Amino acid sequence: MKVILRELERSDLAILNSWRNDHATIDQLGSAFRFVGTEVDEKWFEGYLASRSHNVRLAICDEKSRKVIGAAYLLEIDWISRSAEFAIWIGEATARGKGAGETATRAMLRHAFHDLNLHRVHLAVIAGNKAAAALYRKIGFVQEGVRRQALFKNGKYVDVVEMAILSSEFKLK
Repeated sequence: MKVILRELERSDLAILNSWRNDHATIDQLGSAFRFVGTEVDEKWFEGYLASRSHNVRLAICDEKSRKVIGAAYLLEIDWISRSAEFAIWIGEATARGKGAGETATRAMLRHAFHDLNLHRVHLAVIAGNKAAAALYRKIGFVQEGVRRQALFKNGKYVDVVEMAILSSEFKLK
């Protein structure tokens, strides 16, 4: 699936909020499920606008329809160490498993390393999310460690795998 990235806009909040309130979507992400009201997302977006110098939050859109199918983030950018945390989610269930995540991840890393001059991008993935971990390894991320039983999801504690990629390890395709 071909995708384009663009900065999140206030008009995207309704779709993001629907995904945040979808248990099946949140089950694959590194946070516990919580119901999120529209006012909470509005404040979250205002917080993003106030912190743009250290965060990049992009909508992942289907190239043909321009419909938002997910989001990708570079968070807590450290301009001295030149590092950031990467996060991605494909909220539109019908877009999962079609290559959108890989395309968006590569585009975001290209932006991180070639536009922003970052040196290191790290992420956390739930140990049970084998498809995501395999995708990250395919792109060049290296496992750096495991935080044992670090996250409470669906009534149990799960391990979180820490991975990172350096600018010298990222290969454009």
